[in-house]
Amino acid sequence: MTVSWGRRLVSSFLAALTTVVVTHAASVFVFFVSQQYQSAVLTQVSDYYFLGSIFAFLLVFVFGIVGALRQWWTALLVGLFAGLVGALIGTGITTLAGGFDLNGEVIEYLFGTLVSINGVYVVVATIIAPTIGRAVYNRAIEWNASAEKAGSRVALVRMPASNLAKGTVTHIERTPVDTELADTQWDAYTKALESNGWTTREVTFADKLADSVFVEDTLVVVGPVAIVTRSGVSSRRDEAEAAEEAAESLGLRIERIMSPGTLDGGDVLIVGDRIYVGRGGRTNAEGISQLREIATREGFTVTAVRVTKALHLKTAMTALPDGTIIGHPDLVDDAAFFPHFLAVPERAGANVIALSADTVLMSASAPKTAKLVEDLGYTVVSVDISEFEKLEGSVTCLSVRVG
Repeated sequence: MTVSWGRRLVSSFLAALTTVVVTHAASVFVFFVSQQYQSAVLTQVSDYYFLGSIFAFLLVFVFGIVGALRQWWTALLVGLFAGLVGALIGTGITTLAGGFDLNGEVIEYLFGTLVSINGVYVVVATIIAPTIGRAVYNRAIEWNASAEKAGSRVALVRMPASNLAKGTVTHIERTPVDTELADTQWDAYTKALESNGWTTREVTFADKLADSVFVEDTLVVVGPVAIVTRSGVSSRRDEAEAAEEAAESLGLRIERIMSPGTLDGGDVLIVGDRIYVGRGGRTNAEGISQLREIATREGFTVTAVRVTKALHLKTAMTALPDGTIIGHPDLVDDAAFFPHFLAVPERAGANVIALSADTVLMSASAPKTAKLVEDLGYTVVSVDISEFEKLEGSVTCLSVRVG
């Protein structure tokens, strides 16, 4: 996982501090209860654990920096290791400082404490790290990510693979793709995003994955959650791993569509707190069900839409910044299904990106639609993506917008 050093340090410090303070206090309390609430025990046991807690803090902190607190099972191992090593080192230093030599008898004594007083500390640390410690770490990561992104918008993009021309085509006839021109168009596309207030961040290049430039299909961002999709085309499923890493680098919480569910990001249209999801060739009922379960927890309402005339839902329609859904009649199964639906004169015009409250990005292949949208008071930024359109691509396909 790639997370900024600032976020790692802050999140690891808070998680380590919380883990050790709770472990220390809970361990002392166990002995306080076992000794029938004798107040003298509190000071004695707390002093005994003091050095061990310092070393345990350092260990949890270091492991947090390398990301070992992100998953529950690695956090459990961190708690076990930090509790064990911290307790032994702390007790060892105290023992040697008392005038004892490091010999077999002392070593035997140290390990003997693991079935008594230090054993309690180790058990408690093993419980606290993957629960409270991990929760603090993940919340801190998300909070710091939000702070970093405040006032900014990020677009994840991915360079075209050298074998782009071999990309999957299902609803149109294959035509030759000029890969050099595609590279030039991709550069212009990213510059258009950057010129309108978006920071572009590249997902790791995948030279052998022909469709990887269409990065939108790999992720669906719902509030603070990035849902890693599972494509309906098996050859595209390897695209998701690097996209997930990029989403994690933004501090997004990860959820996944699991087998037998399939879902392409191009089938997911978010309009306010409503999510329209296309049920078509790339997204199945199980994928929609899993998306609904995740999105509902985040406060969204999911509505399934039949898609039989286009590759993806967003091939047929997208939304203007005010929530008006625009689409081409030949691609939409039932336009009456949508509130505030506006038909556009060109197929390529059905796909737009809301760059801001008053600006949209759309394909240069749809000049009539651009004029129509401008007449509604919007500024239209047009980009030539003709080589990607030969592979059923559109402006939304080429990025995942976060923010």
